[in-house]
Parts: sequence; C-alpha cells; structure tokens
Amino acid sequence: MAALLGIDPLLIGDLTWTPLIIVAIKILVVFTVGLVGTMFMVWFERKVIAGMQNRVGPNKAGPFGLLQTLADGMKLIFKEGFVPDRANSLVYRLAPFLAFVPAFLVWSVLPLGGDFRDGKGGVVTWFGEETRVQLADPPVGILLVLALSSIAVYGIMLAGWSSGSKYPLLGSVRATAQMVSYEAALGLSLAAVLLTAGTLSTAGIVASQEGLSDWHLVATGVLPFVIFMIAATAELHRPPFDLVEAEQELVGGFNTEYSSFRFALFFLAEFMNTITMSGVIVTLFLGGPQPPAIGDWTADIPLINNGIEGTIWFIAKLFIFLYAYVWMRGTLPRLRYDQLMDFGWKLLIPISLGWFLLLAALRVGDQNDWNTVAVTVAVLAVFAVSYVLFLAAIRASQRNREMEGASV
Repeated sequence: MAALLGIDPLLIGDLTWTPLIIVAIKILVVFTVGLVGTMFMVWFERKVIAGMQNRVGPNKAGPFGLLQTLADGMKLIFKEGFVPDRANSLVYRLAPFLAFVPAFLVWSVLPLGGDFRDGKGGVVTWFGEETRVQLADPPVGILLVLALSSIAVYGIMLAGWSSGSKYPLLGSVRATAQMVSYEAALGLSLAAVLLTAGTLSTAGIVASQEGLSDWHLVATGVLPFVIFMIAATAELHRPPFDLVEAEQELVGGFNTEYSSFRFALFFLAEFMNTITMSGVIVTLFLGGPQPPAIGDWTADIPLINNGIEGTIWFIAKLFIFLYAYVWMRGTLPRLRYDQLMDFGWKLLIPISLGWFLLLAALRVGDQNDWNTVAVTVAVLAVFAVSYVLFLAAIRASQRNREMEGASV
C-alpha cells in the first residue's frame, strides 16, 4: 500500500518524531519555495524583457526592484473585492483556486534533488533516515501531473461562465478549446518518454536518464521534446499563444470580472504554472537532478554532497527554460486563433502520433531482432501515404466550404 501511494520510504515501519519532522520540513520548503519562486519569476520576467527592450524595469521597491512583486501583491490584496450581480457566487469564488492549487500540487511528485548515481534512485540520508527529495513518488506520478494540469481547464472555464458576462465567457471558451487541443499533442509527446523510460514514476523517469545519451531529449529523437515545449507553451497561455488574453478581441479574457485577491490568484497561477511546467520538462527530458555525463565522465561539483548537487543541477536546468519562456514572450508575435488551432490539430498532433508509432515500431523490432532499416523505411512509407491522404482530406474540406459559401 505504501508503494502504491508513493509514500516517503522513511514513513514505512515504526514512526518516530524524526521522520514526521522531515516530512513537515519538506512540505514547508516545497510550498514556500514555490510561492517565493513565483514572486521571483514575475520580477525576473520584467527585468529580462526590460533589458531586451533597453528599459530599466522595476528598480524602486527594494534592491534591484526585488520587492516590486510583493508591492503589487499587497496592492491587489487591499483592493476592493466584489462579486458581479449576475455571477454564480460559489463557483465564482472557487474558480481561482482551481487554477492556482494544481500548480502547487505538481511539485509534490517532482524529484527536486537527490543522488541518482550508481542506482541509488534519488535516495539520500537526512538525520540518519533514508528519504527522497520529493514529497511522494507514486507509481503513476506522471499521470498525476497530467491530471492536475487538466484541472486548470475547469478553473478557467468556470471563471468565465460564473462571471455572468458574455466577455469572460468568450474568453473561457477560447481558453478551453486551446488547452484541450494542445493537451492531445502534449500527451502524445509524453507517451514517447514513457515508452523509452518504461515507467510512470517520476523518480524512475529520472533514474533512467543516467548519461547525456540516455536523456530523453536525445533518446526520443528531440522531436517529442520540441512538441512538448510548444504544447506546454500553449497550455500555459504564454506568448505567442496568449490568445486567452488578446485584449484587441476579448477585453480581458476569462478573468475580466475578477479583481483584488481573486485576480491575484489567477496572476500567480500563470507564473507558477510556468515554473511548474519548466520543472516537468527538466524531469522528463533533461534528467532532472542528474548531472551531465558522457561515458565514464560525470560533471561533478567539488566539495558538495551528491544529494545537494542534484538540487543545484535541477535549478540550473530550470533557469534555462524560465529564460527561454521570457525570451519567447519578448520576441515572438501573437498568432491568429485559426492559425493556433490549425497548428495544433493539423501539425503537432499528427507528427507526435506518427513519431510515437515510429518509436514503438523500433522498440518492437529491436525486441524481435527485425532489421532496423527495414522497419524504419516501412514506417516512413506509411507516414508518407498517411500524410498525402491527410492533405487530400484537408483540400477536399476547403473546397466544400468554398462551394457552400458560394451557394449561400
């Protein structure tokens, strides 16, 4: 039962005060660091984009403007909170938490450090007790991540519906369609990782990436990583997929009727999700806390314990993606909504499905000693025929729409 629930190994057996205190400290650290990290992300994004645009950015509240996010949060908390007359009061108040809380809970199953070398599986020793640098490691941990990310769809949809106004409702419908569309491509690219790792456990996925050649960025052929990155950006409503808040079309999106603390929850959820998804990408594709290793050589930070070193590597990789998200925000223009949907349904989903089938065919061929070249050629031939048929179907649909439009 303990293994099924992913309970920390130090809680197995007779309980003493030491394991309970360690778990309490881990809970406090994970959620405190998550909240502080969100505040830092807001400041980091403002500063980086300001530098890209030759501006100063926040510099008044605290040294280097570090307290600007805290000042903004205090302002929002003390602003007047209201509920629109036509709103469904209960759902209106609940929706922000459905968007904010899942972003925090994802961190409970992500390995934030630990020693994964020599088959240790991320286990470290604290105060004489063996534990992992994560709150829980259920056998289906990555499915829990997908489930929690899907709950955010309900928060956004219910926020627009419960506001009692057509403007936020339009924004929530658009947001839901976008998230559901790109969830399919994200799941298919994730399936390629699970096929390669052979486990749903997040700690198991990290443990399977011992060297650079084993990192799923390389082992899955790079393409699933690219698709996952693009789909995750759309899931997060980050530019160039921020059509959920396209002011020119939607006034303010699903959160138009929100103010004060409830608006702050949506605001924090957006930035918290950015950090969370970056952590998921690091875990799935870049080895998580695993250090870079090529053959017998392993990048080692001297004078630092392997467990603590794992946390340092995880944070370093995390910053790469946080900067990438900010870079995209300050660089790329916004897509049209039809381009957004076409890109997801007509390009990302077929490619991710085809690549997964290719990896599956290669895996089956390897197990049955089939000729790898022959298997690859056969699969690519099937892809080519499928692609031609797919294009023919799209063109036929376009012609039908044009004929229907001409006859009206």
